[in-house]
Amino acid sequence: MLTRRLLLGPGLSSLGLSSLGLAMTFIEPAHARRHPRHRHPAARVPLVMLDPGHGGKDPGAIGVSGTYEKHVALAAARELRRQLQADGRYRVEMTRGRDVFIPLEGRVAIAQHKGAALFVSMHADALHDHRVRGASVYTLGATASDAQTAALARSENAADRFAGPAFRHASPAVTRILASLVRQETRLGSARLAHGLVGSFAREDVPLLDNPSRHAGFVVLKAADIPSVLVEMGFMSNREDEAALRKSHHRARVAAAMRRAIDAYFAQLGPSRGAPLRYAG
Repeated sequence: MLTRRLLLGPGLSSLGLSSLGLAMTFIEPAHARRHPRHRHPAARVPLVMLDPGHGGKDPGAIGVSGTYEKHVALAAARELRRQLQADGRYRVEMTRGRDVFIPLEGRVAIAQHKGAALFVSMHADALHDHRVRGASVYTLGATASDAQTAALARSENAADRFAGPAFRHASPAVTRILASLVRQETRLGSARLAHGLVGSFAREDVPLLDNPSRHAGFVVLKAADIPSVLVEMGFMSNREDEAALRKSHHRARVAAAMRRAIDAYFAQLGPSRGAPLRYAG
């Protein structure tokens, strides 16, 4: 059975809702709490957690010519990791570095355990309307911004149909609690990164979906203390998007746009950028 510790993250599982306000008055870096005697300058380098969608027994969307979303997502995440690591400004890890299945809640748990300062989930889903194409960026919302996004969230959240019983169907009550516990700082950070990603895609001339900044209740974005976005790099259901995402030079262009947005995000944070926040329990 899912525990509240897994769902709510370190420090939150033991808190009653009535004491949440008190807990929020004292926040410290996750790495400082876990390793108080081993603080090292490298720990100030922010950790970016990349999350290639799907994997293993879950192929994700299957393109019009048979391309698997899980392969495109992993290839694009590897390219983005390469670009982010090039100048040593970030530590970069991935929820999966090979073709394996990881439940959605498990991806969130990995990011929280590692003390990630940013969580970026990478996808290339499918829609019933094969004419729709273009990249889009999603943040967490209690409700979906539109019907198309609601359908995408249902599709992405359904990845856990491949998981064992321990990861299936958190209750609606837990989902509402999770949504209510997302801190204002985290919501603002997620929105700021999403805005930057959309602008960077436009400058890089990456095709964009109409109204490309959207929100819905994606399970993988429910880390209460890590700014998180889900990037749909295009749609496997569209022949042009699928063909583009199969090409390494296009994935490199998408990754370059994302890297610039991530650079701008951390530049805005200033000196504290290397200190991911956690609620102190």
